[in-house]
Amino acid sequence: MQIKKYVAPSLKEATLQMKNELGGEALILGTRVIENDKRYGMKKMYEITAGIDQPAPAKSVKPSRDEFDAIDNFQAELEKLTRKINPNAGNKTSASEERKPKVEKAAPSKQLEKEIDEIEETLEQREVSKTIIKSLTKHLRDSASFIESSNLENYLLSSLASMIPTTTFKVSRNKTTKIALVGPTGVGKTTCIAKLAVISKIIHKLKVGLISIDTYRLGAIDQLRIFSEISDIEMAVAYEAEEIPKLVKKFKGKDLIFIDTVGRSQKAKENLEQIRKYLDAAQVDETILVANATSSTRTLNDVAEKFKPLKYTSVIFSKIDEAVAYGNIMNLAVTHNAPVMFLTNGQVIPDDILSVNPAFLANLIYSGKLYK
Repeated sequence: MQIKKYVAPSLKEATLQMKNELGGEALILGTRVIENDKRYGMKKMYEITAGIDQPAPAKSVKPSRDEFDAIDNFQAELEKLTRKINPNAGNKTSASEERKPKVEKAAPSKQLEKEIDEIEETLEQREVSKTIIKSLTKHLRDSASFIESSNLENYLLSSLASMIPTTTFKVSRNKTTKIALVGPTGVGKTTCIAKLAVISKIIHKLKVGLISIDTYRLGAIDQLRIFSEISDIEMAVAYEAEEIPKLVKKFKGKDLIFIDTVGRSQKAKENLEQIRKYLDAAQVDETILVANATSSTRTLNDVAEKFKPLKYTSVIFSKIDEAVAYGNIMNLAVTHNAPVMFLTNGQVIPDDILSVNPAFLANLIYSGKLYK
């Protein structure tokens, strides 16, 4: 991925610089305000960190990044590569061909086998599930005929990327889009909403409204109300599910309405059912699960399973700056086919939130490093 920074007197100008150089496919990875810096004459400036996938070399023997992104899983990738090497692969063989002795797959060399064992050990340290590790290493060994030590890591990262579902934040200006964030207590849903609301308003120039149904947590409404006043984003509170349609109608002129839900334990089935009533009343267009990246895979799987009645379609992983390994992100995404939308890496609004793509997550998981 090509990563660049753009600094300008306004976020709008910095975003325009980014689009002019990297194009419309560039992702905003972070933003921050620069103040009292002599390099800019002590003026207040805005910095955008942006990234875009670099195109694959024209003569590369490996499939391109776009090809990998379009693959649902690495078994499909292997079949595709096999068909390129042998166009007749997968076709019904003739009687004479069936009588021919089968050609055994090339076994990995001792050196390659050793390196695959090291990869397996690294993935275990990154807390990737044993099932995924077993499938990946089998794939690498089965592909030994066209893998060498020099391209093994790249091939591994491509295979990892092909397995991880991701999605992007999409909003239409032609209608009011209602998005709810759900998740257990303390995962940072309100802070996530604040970040997304500011980015939507300042960078994408959308009209944004906030509805809170978190009337249980002490100070929750005050926290969101203070934010709404500072950011000049209109806010409303629903104490009962029956009040939601009226509030949605009040915000009918908005491009985007964020609904902040109360945090509930995944074990509290009755409380989750109450949240579902609010979301049904709002007729939400999208529900996003917020999950804590420091939680164990076992806990995350339980959260993902128990919150399924709320019909979430993607996941935001919070607190990745506090996590020691990132394999659990892949474990949840793959096991529950839950596309990852964002990662959050701190409390600063709106800076500490990252867009993701499969290549970024593959590097994050395998390297174990959020920052280089």
